[in-house]
Amino acid sequence: MKEDFVINNGSCHISEKACKRNSHHMLPVIDWMSDIPSAGEETDLIEVQFKNTRKGYYHNVNNLPLEKGVIVIVEAAPGYDMGEVTLTGRLVPVQIKKSNINLERYEIRNIIRIATDQDKERAAESHAKEQDTMIKARQLAKSLGLEMKIGDVEYQGDGTKAIFYYIAEGRVDFRQLIKVYAETFRIRIEMKQIGARQEAGRIGGTGPCGRELCCSTWMTQFTSVGTTAARVQNISLNPQKLAGQCAKLKCCLNYEMPIYEEAAKKMPSRNIHLETKDATYYLFSTDPLKGEVTYSTDPHHVANLESISAKRAHEIIEMNRRGEKPLTLGGKQSSMPVIEVDYQNVVGQDDLTRFDKKKNNKNNHSRNHGHNHGNEKQHNHRGNEKKPGNRNH
Repeated sequence: MKEDFVINNGSCHISEKACKRNSHHMLPVIDWMSDIPSAGEETDLIEVQFKNTRKGYYHNVNNLPLEKGVIVIVEAAPGYDMGEVTLTGRLVPVQIKKSNINLERYEIRNIIRIATDQDKERAAESHAKEQDTMIKARQLAKSLGLEMKIGDVEYQGDGTKAIFYYIAEGRVDFRQLIKVYAETFRIRIEMKQIGARQEAGRIGGTGPCGRELCCSTWMTQFTSVGTTAARVQNISLNPQKLAGQCAKLKCCLNYEMPIYEEAAKKMPSRNIHLETKDATYYLFSTDPLKGEVTYSTDPHHVANLESISAKRAHEIIEMNRRGEKPLTLGGKQSSMPVIEVDYQNVVGQDDLTRFDKKKNNKNNHSRNHGHNHGNEKQHNHRGNEKKPGNRNH
């Protein structure tokens, strides 16, 4: 028997069956109440997962010893299907409520038995045909000129029925297609339309954040995502960065949107201008989470940008309403005393060509020094010429 997972100093532990992920690696659930005594006796509802993200809820009428990871045979219409138990006990009704399933309209069938080796072999043979069936189904749909895409094919556990998941922009009349599929594959056909987000969840993958796609790990309900979410968060409207693997806007754009909307309520209105003694400022950009606003002196172009806090902006707006104008936008600058500097006109006090004169003087000095040195040599030479005369004299 494997040991449980012990946290830190042993003050808390989680059983292995609670943390174990199902073999499908889609929409995993941690049963954190699995080690609580009598947790599974309150309800006989069992959550069973089939291929990828398809799940169903069934009654354990035979009181089978079921826990997470057990392969079971459940009732289907018609025949039977095979799936894996992913949740038991008190959390099953919570999951049903989370998935917005109406129990009055949802038909809950029963679990027949725990799957045998023969059941697993037969289901494996049926699942092995899914890829070839999907390729052939796409070819047949294209030959009939239907504007649709077969995204996935799932065989039932007994191999007598197959679900064809398709994507289409509008309404598709696939009555003729069902007849062609039934004659070609010799099985019962069920057509189920899904969206682009659901297709990405069934296929799976890794997002730009480095984690598994939300639609294939925990999301069961998909809400619409608009460009408003990007505008509220000051995100560049770049389709290549905003689109996910489903070619739709990323679902994670909605995660932090309520926080930005709440922070944006504290920002000043874009239609209100700030009046100071030196200029009129127009709102250029806002940073809701940081609580800062940036103003420009030109309403249409970037000019003299200055950032202040939202609190300071509201203070100036209130001052303008009273007919007052601060010296500057910044609170510290407006409170600083103005130091008057005695202005003096220094034009004409110094010559701009003074450096040229020094350079010329230096050159003249060098030339004069060389000239004098030459004169001295010449003078000495002449003096030497006179000396012999004097001695002879």
